[in-house]
Amino acid sequence: MGAFLTDLLELLTSFGYIGIALGLMVEIIPSEIVLAYGGYMVTKGIITFWGAVIAGIIGGTIAQWFLYWIGACGGRPFLQKYGKYLFIREKHLDVSEKWFKEYGTGIVFTARFVPVVRHAISIPAGIAKMSFWKFTFLTILAMVPWSILFVYLGIQLKENWINIEEIATSYTIPFIVFAFVGVVLYFVFKKPASSQK
Repeated sequence: MGAFLTDLLELLTSFGYIGIALGLMVEIIPSEIVLAYGGYMVTKGIITFWGAVIAGIIGGTIAQWFLYWIGACGGRPFLQKYGKYLFIREKHLDVSEKWFKEYGTGIVFTARFVPVVRHAISIPAGIAKMSFWKFTFLTILAMVPWSILFVYLGIQLKENWINIEEIATSYTIPFIVFAFVGVVLYFVFKKPASSQK
């Protein structure tokens, strides 16, 4: 991680819980890094474990609200023009839209654990005018284990929290497998229900 992002992270987290939430909201720094640094702060007694987790859930959810409303109000034309400023490429949006159309609203939960579409999935949910409250519920449901995992890893790494990106893959693979299985099961149970209509 570059010096600028490190300085930004330290500035944000100097505000404690609010800083962790803001760190996840601005999406400039990967959520794994923000949460791991939050875990490091726990080891220093600056914040509590559950406080860091709750801040992560709130920040991560609000970040997805922004993307949802961008999809609902601006749609694909807005993203094609300004998506690069949100670190969302058109290919990510293409994959997200395909998944959303194929698997339905349940993909909002499972896609949260897949790197390529984790953030972009909120946009087709907004474009499709998915129920905002259902979207919020599924987003929170996914943010809970994500936040717990990376705050915990930050605690274990302590001063080596900066290495979270190097070890994150080995911990996120089970999430990706879980997400894949979840998508398959959702599709299997959804298809018979759809065919009966």
